[in-house]
Amino acid sequence: MATPQSNKTLKTGSAFNFSLLRRIYALASPYKVKLIIALLLVVLMAFLGPIRPFLIQYTLDHNVADGDIPGLIQMSLLIFGLLLFQSLIQVWSTVLTNFLGQTVIKDLRNQVYHYLTGLRLKFYDQTPVGTLVTRTISDIETIADVFSEGLINITGDVLQIVFILILMLYSDWRLTLVSLSVLPFLLYAGYLFKESVRKSFEEVRTEVAKLNTFVQEHIQGMQIVQIFNREGKELSRFKEINKRHRDANIRSVFYYSIFFPVVEIIAAISTALIVWYGAKEVIGETTSIGTMIAFIMYINLFFRPIRQLADRFNTLQMGMVAANRIFKLIDDKSNEEPNGTNRIGAIKGEIAFNHVWFGYTPGEFVLKDINIKVLHGQTVALVGATGAGKSSIINLLSRFYEIEKGSILIDGMDLKTLDVHSIRKHVAVVLQDVFLFSGTVMENIRMFNKNITDEQIIATSKLLGAHEFIIKLPNGYFQEVRERGATLSVGQRQLISFVRAMVVQPKVLILDEATSSVDNETEQTIQQAIQIMMEGRTSIVIAHRLSTIQYANEIIVMDKGEIVERGTHQQLLAIHGFYKRLYNMQFAEKAA
Repeated sequence: MATPQSNKTLKTGSAFNFSLLRRIYALASPYKVKLIIALLLVVLMAFLGPIRPFLIQYTLDHNVADGDIPGLIQMSLLIFGLLLFQSLIQVWSTVLTNFLGQTVIKDLRNQVYHYLTGLRLKFYDQTPVGTLVTRTISDIETIADVFSEGLINITGDVLQIVFILILMLYSDWRLTLVSLSVLPFLLYAGYLFKESVRKSFEEVRTEVAKLNTFVQEHIQGMQIVQIFNREGKELSRFKEINKRHRDANIRSVFYYSIFFPVVEIIAAISTALIVWYGAKEVIGETTSIGTMIAFIMYINLFFRPIRQLADRFNTLQMGMVAANRIFKLIDDKSNEEPNGTNRIGAIKGEIAFNHVWFGYTPGEFVLKDINIKVLHGQTVALVGATGAGKSSIINLLSRFYEIEKGSILIDGMDLKTLDVHSIRKHVAVVLQDVFLFSGTVMENIRMFNKNITDEQIIATSKLLGAHEFIIKLPNGYFQEVRERGATLSVGQRQLISFVRAMVVQPKVLILDEATSSVDNETEQTIQQAIQIMMEGRTSIVIAHRLSTIQYANEIIVMDKGEIVERGTHQQLLAIHGFYKRLYNMQFAEKAA
């Protein structure tokens, strides 16, 4: 779980939560030198900005007043050179801060994705996909602006204000007090703006996540939406979510639409006070015309970073809200996939379930006192009605979920003590619902395992009868497969999943309704290949078609999470029980 400190950090939404800011900038620790250089450049720019009015004041009061043309030319060149140097510093600073931002979010996105790949499936059962997409993409993207437009530049703006105040006080302290007499009104307006914007951006990020979740789910489920004629209803729901997203953004824009004019009015009042008071001082010869003009420039420079601070604050707020959500996600260790420390090499593949109890919700058992033993090279089949608990057994063997009671052993070793990745290297699973990624057929079979050669893939494809249809594709094994394999038939996708499972030469083979979506002709081809692949391997088969499991060493019949019958095909038929009724029903369906 998250530490007390991190919980404290994440509960606050304040932009001045320095512990959270420190954590954000700690992400840049591998690039510490670049961060320091960026900060130094910003400090240098903050110092150079107020120098120009000071030089102009000197030029007017000395070179112009004294008619010193050579001095005027020298000062003009100096001011021009200063502007050029300041522009170059600005370019370097912008490039460096943006590089930091993009590099940090690249690293953070890798960290978040790595974290997501190590979570239990239970987490994905309970978390909308759109929310995770928002965290991984748009929330992290927002953090980049914290570096390019956030605290570093805020530091520069504050320092520029300080340098301006020093020069103003040095030039004329009375004129300084007059021009800044409006400052309390500005501070109060800034405080109200800060509180309002903080709440509005929390609402914006929440609505973005809801919008992403809705779009993600409904694009994936568009077939169902259209089948049930839900287009109109779902559009209405989308419009409502979209409206809330728009309203949240408009509220944040509304606060800016008020704050910026208020700053402009206050700046105009300050300038008017300088002209009013300064003109009297110039007429009374207690101050110079250069000083008054410099003060007008100072005030413009003074209010410019204040206006920018509003934008910086906006950026900082969005980054803080996004970082809050991301850190809250990765700090929660309760959903991490449990893992043992013992790595295993070669295994025989003997499996034992000893008095296993399991429920997806604690206390609500879907498996009750399960005892199964599969020796090396044996095949065990699981049959039963939907919801009997067959797939749950496979999920536990792959350690996607944790059992509540009992133990699961592989070669006599407790599954909980074994490294989960080394287990899955030896266990191949073929599911009924085949998932193919965007990429080529070859890439979907290889799954980026460089140890698998093209020759191995082709040989396995030939063995399973997939080679014939693959080479007929326009680009053969290098044919691009669209998302979820939409361009292939169900049977073709299933054959590719078989090749993907078999090419790694697993010691344990698990088939979960793997032939239920395949036509009879394709099923016969697959069954022949499966028989070959099962030789010398431990196999667990979940099957709806009982004709495909008659060869199994043991058939286990399940009902409501319990084992109700077990034996060979002939033994189960002889006892005229649950299995016999299932068999007769299927035989009657075939006859019909």
